Amino acid sequence: MTGDEISLIGLRAFGRHGVLDHERADGQEFIIDAVLRVDTRPAAADDDLSATVDYSSLADALAAIVSGEPVDLIETLASRLAAACLADERVQQVRITVHKPHAPVLQRLSDVTVSITRDRS
Repeated sequence: MTGDEISLIGLRAFGRHGVLDHERADGQEFIIDAVLRVDTRPAAADDDLSATVDYSSLADALAAIVSGEPVDLIETLASRLAAACLADERVQQVRITVHKPHAPVLQRLSDVTVSITRDRS
């Protein structure tokens, strides 16, 4: 496996995830970072989009998951996002970070994140 990466950073999507009733009712913006380990050599050699991950289509798929079925935990959301990335057999590993900047906490902070790494093994 090469050290090649394709990154989608700062994907914004509206969702209704959380354990509190108002999070489900009102929803909020989530921000997603996805870093994919992909061998980009075949695509580069032939200058062929079909030989790599189409990040536009992937962004659409990830945004649909965020705006889709609500879950209690952003850990669960991160796991679903990782599974969607790994559905493309060219992706050998993915690191997902889910940002919840408007998390309902009493203390002042700029962000709450959960990051996970998943691979084919």
